[in-house]
Amino acid sequence: MARLFAPNIDSKGRKVRAILGSIMLLTGIVLVFWSFRVALVLWGCAAFVLFEAARGWCVVRACGIKTKV
Repeated sequence: MARLFAPNIDSKGRKVRAILGSIMLLTGIVLVFWSFRVALVLWGCAAFVLFEAARGWCVVRACGIKTKV
């Protein structure tokens, strides 16, 4: 299982994911007053993106799709 989540992105990718996850989290907080379901989806996505940032792992790269370096 540890090999599955082996780091495959550099510090630049981690920073981008951390910023993106934070933006989604804050957007979910703002949208909770409009639609709780939309906020829940955004919070779930934000949690996954922040997990990717913390782990240094990218699901797209783990699936074998080549991304720009």
